[in-house]
Amino acid sequence: MTELDVTLRDGRTLHVYDGGDPDGHVVVQHHGTPGSGLAFPPDLELARERALRVLSYDRAGYGGSTPNPGRSVVDVVPDIDDVLDTLDVERYVALGGSGGCPHSFACGARSDRCVAAAAIAAPTPFDAEGIDWLAGQGEQNVAEWQAALQGLEKLEQFLEHEAAELRSATPEQIKDVMATLLPAIDAAVLTGDRARHFKRSSERALAQGVAGWRDDDLAFTKPWGFDLAEIRVPTLLWQGVQDKMVPVAHARWLAERIPGVEAHISDEDGHLSIAVGRLGEIYDWLAARL
Repeated sequence: MTELDVTLRDGRTLHVYDGGDPDGHVVVQHHGTPGSGLAFPPDLELARERALRVLSYDRAGYGGSTPNPGRSVVDVVPDIDDVLDTLDVERYVALGGSGGCPHSFACGARSDRCVAAAAIAAPTPFDAEGIDWLAGQGEQNVAEWQAALQGLEKLEQFLEHEAAELRSATPEQIKDVMATLLPAIDAAVLTGDRARHFKRSSERALAQGVAGWRDDDLAFTKPWGFDLAEIRVPTLLWQGVQDKMVPVAHARWLAERIPGVEAHISDEDGHLSIAVGRLGEIYDWLAARL
């Protein structure tokens, strides 16, 4: 995997990771919240086996990427277009996990280069009608969204405390820090090498403080800047019934509203376990659309 900084049209920098098969079709991956584009090496090997090149990145304000205060979800589309221009990439598929899912949908709706989009554990828009947005979420998530709704200062105070806990935790302690958000199936996968990778990725994500995390949360509590009905590319949705971060009701709501979506709801999965157990078949689905 190589890393590079791309200068965007507005002068900001986006830190990009280029892995998988260097000659393969491109998957643009959108990380969760909080997170970074630092990929887990065995996942890159799954991509390489399928002749896929993985371009991931630190979203604005995370890791090595310049903050973009006040950004909307849809603002990611020109950022990705600028990266693809720099790397001479003409077409791609998008894959998002958790907080990356709205950004994957944005690419499917607004990017002429995006030919398919996939999402693992996707939240609905915050103002979605007919759903109790917080119902079923773990205590830490509920507290975070309540802080976000109280404004910038309260949110930053909350996130600084959460970030300090993540920074001080060892890889083995991370699942304890996130205890209210992890069903047993997710706690079981957040161990060993994956826990160590999660720790490295978290440290990368928080390198500039909580700017990226803050701006993600604020972006998720306002309109995304596009309508789900605009998505005209093949779209794949995976969701676990046991998820305590993005409850299954979100997936069922999205499955009724994204045109032509292929939705898979797994009784045995949570929030993290799908990316562990299903990534190969998700890559297969994306590769087939290229």
